[in-house]
Amino acid sequence: MISKETAEHYVWGNQCDGWHLVSCDQLSVIHERMPPGTSEVRHFHHHAHQFFFVLRGTATLDIDGKREILQAQQGAEVPSNCLHQLLNESDQELEFLVISQPPSHGDRVELR
Repeated sequence: MISKETAEHYVWGNQCDGWHLVSCDQLSVIHERMPPGTSEVRHFHHHAHQFFFVLRGTATLDIDGKREILQAQQGAEVPSNCLHQLLNESDQELEFLVISQPPSHGDRVELR
């Protein structure tokens, strides 16, 4: 059994949180929280195929320059080698799952 309370926790970006729910060689599932007005750095992954699923709040997901607005209980897929950035442009906290196959850590190329 795994939950946010028992999962490995880390802090990233500007006061954002992540909890590793699944972390193995073939799969990564992370529950993340982003305060209002925060964003991750635009990046891509050479190998990781990802799926973002919003649990609470509203996410803006920029995929190769096209912005998708995701509400709670909606998700979007990001293929490998695809430039993307997740933003919380709302005034509410955002919680979402990011599922990566294979895991994305060590496979990230950031563009600043």
